[in-house]
Amino acid sequence: MSQPLSASIVGVGATEFSKFSGRSELRLALEACTLALADAGIEPTDVDGLVTFAMDNNDEQAVARNLGIDALSFFARTAAGGGGGPGTVAIASMAIATGKAKTVICYRAMNERSQQRLGQPSGYGGDGPVSSYLIDSSWAAPYGMVTPASFMAQSAQRYLHQYGATSADFGRQAVVQRNYANKNPNAFFCDRPLTLDDHQASRMIADPLRLFDCCQESDGAVALVLTATDRAKDLRRPPVAVLGAAMGIGPQQHAMATVYRENIAAAPETRIVGDQLWAQSGLRPGDMDVAILYDHFCPAVLMQLEALGFCGPGEAPGLIKDGGTEIGGVIPTNTNGGQLSEAYLHGFNGLAEAVRQLRGTAVNQVPGAAHAVVTGGSHVPTSGVVLGRAA
Repeated sequence: MSQPLSASIVGVGATEFSKFSGRSELRLALEACTLALADAGIEPTDVDGLVTFAMDNNDEQAVARNLGIDALSFFARTAAGGGGGPGTVAIASMAIATGKAKTVICYRAMNERSQQRLGQPSGYGGDGPVSSYLIDSSWAAPYGMVTPASFMAQSAQRYLHQYGATSADFGRQAVVQRNYANKNPNAFFCDRPLTLDDHQASRMIADPLRLFDCCQESDGAVALVLTATDRAKDLRRPPVAVLGAAMGIGPQQHAMATVYRENIAAAPETRIVGDQLWAQSGLRPGDMDVAILYDHFCPAVLMQLEALGFCGPGEAPGLIKDGGTEIGGVIPTNTNGGQLSEAYLHGFNGLAEAVRQLRGTAVNQVPGAAHAVVTGGSHVPTSGVVLGRAA
């Protein structure tokens, strides 16, 4: 195995996940950052780097000032929405490896349910600058593709046709993740069971995507603290090493779940990211004990399982039906309940779950978990990391 990157995750912090936080996104960010620093046993004055999303509404200067960071020497943002989560870890790791920063906080805070609902139709006109994303979307919006679900539905429908799968094949993964969430006190759907019949009876959102194929809309925040691996060994918590970190954009990428490719029943961005992760870490899919795969929609999980090499094209339905994504299966997946059943925080809660699994403190703990792969995004600009338990 190749040498790990010189950065490790040493602290995790999260607010509660809700549909109405009752406070500003800045306050949520500060709460999560403060909890992550306390978890790591690091003072704010030791922090010299911040990384977040291009979409995050909390300016670095406001976060630094309110946390009590005295000298911030590195700050950066990763592109994309859900695709950016592991990308923040990649940027922080590079900053630490190159000496641009010693201790970096990665954060994401959003009132996505009570403030800006990303699942709702977006405007495509009006005055002011027009982004390339809106230009891309303008080719689809007149035909009703104005929400993430309506974009993803095209790939999902093709997947069903191409591989002879059914809506129930999507629903089985939703049930697996709800079962995980039922045991997770931090999950919004804790103690709220879901059966396959419930899934199949739920209302159609964008054919073939049903209500329970779609992620939640949530308020909350999550933060991670990273520092140099040699320093991490002396801190409060067992460090979780960053063994690989990657980003990827696939061919003919337009907006979300592009329909301009020869094969739209796949996740080529995830394959690009996965190829880099396996090369960097020296590990393979069979070495992974846990997978945290971006689950804005159920079919994305199936396509990512295939893109990362856990099974072949069209084989994910059988893998899930045979219990492959459950604990004891081939690759336990989204063990916190994921964004379908824990919360939707652009994947940051999944990063926190991967750290807990490798620390051995997860609610749905995979016995002896030593390696985890985490993806951000699917069918959009994507990122991923491979994390390893401290030796």
